[in-house]
Amino acid sequence: MRNMACSASPKGIAAIVGVGPNLGRSIARKFAHEGYTVAILARDLGRLSRFADEIAREEKTQVFAIRIDCSDSRSVREAFEGVLSLGFVEVLVYNAYQTVPWNPTNFTDIRIESFEKSLAVNTVGPFHCAQQVIPGMMERGRGTILFTGCTASLNGIAGFSELSCGKFALRALSQCLAKEFQPLGIHVAHIIIDGIVGAPRSSSSTSQREQQSDLGDDSMDPDALAQTYWHLHIQDRSAWSQEIDVRSSNCRYF
Repeated sequence: MRNMACSASPKGIAAIVGVGPNLGRSIARKFAHEGYTVAILARDLGRLSRFADEIAREEKTQVFAIRIDCSDSRSVREAFEGVLSLGFVEVLVYNAYQTVPWNPTNFTDIRIESFEKSLAVNTVGPFHCAQQVIPGMMERGRGTILFTGCTASLNGIAGFSELSCGKFALRALSQCLAKEFQPLGIHVAHIIIDGIVGAPRSSSSTSQREQQSDLGDDSMDPDALAQTYWHLHIQDRSAWSQEIDVRSSNCRYF
C-alpha cells in the first residue's frame, strides 16, 4: 500500500476495485476531485501506483494503491484490511471483471478453469468486497455500493457464457443487497454499460486517439461515465436508483 499525497480528506474513503487505464481510473479521479481519500485496487501494483501518483498530483488529495486479486478470497480480505485501516469506507465501487476474448468462444471449447475464474471475479469477488465494508456502513447508517455491469448482465450472448453467467449473478447480488440494506441507509446500485468504453477523450494520447478511432464513434468516454457513478452516490435518499443503463448517443443497436 502506498500513500501518494498531501492532506487528509474530512470525508470517508472511496474504494475503487478494478482500476485500469480507462473507467476505473476515471471513477477514482472523479471521487478524488470531489474531496475523497481514494483507495484504488487491482492486480498490477506497478501500474496502479503510477495511476495513484498521477491522480494525487492532479487532484491534491490522498490516493492509496493496494494490490488485490478478486478471484482469491484471502487476497480480498488482506487488501481490505489495508483499506479499512485508512478509515470509514463510505463508497465501494466494484469495477473488476475477468477479461474474455473479443471473439465468441464455442461453449465446448471453454475450459472449466476459465469459467470458474470468471465467476470468481464477477460474483464471488464483489460478494467478499461488500462483506468487508457493509458493517461499517450499517454502523453509520450511510454508504454507497456501486457495481459495474454490462450488456451481458441482461441477455445471454452466444459464445460469451463465461461473461454472461458471472454478470447475471452480479446483478442478482446487487438486487439482493439493495433490498436488504437500502432501508438501513446504504445505497446499492448496478450500472449496466451498454457499449465499449474507450480512452478519456479529454486526455487521450495519439495512440489512444488512434485506438478510439478503431473502436468507432460508438465508444464511451470513461470520464463521462464516471459522472454517472458520482451522481448515483449523491442522489437524495427519497429517489435512489437501483439500476441504470448507459450508452452512447451514437449507439444504433438498442
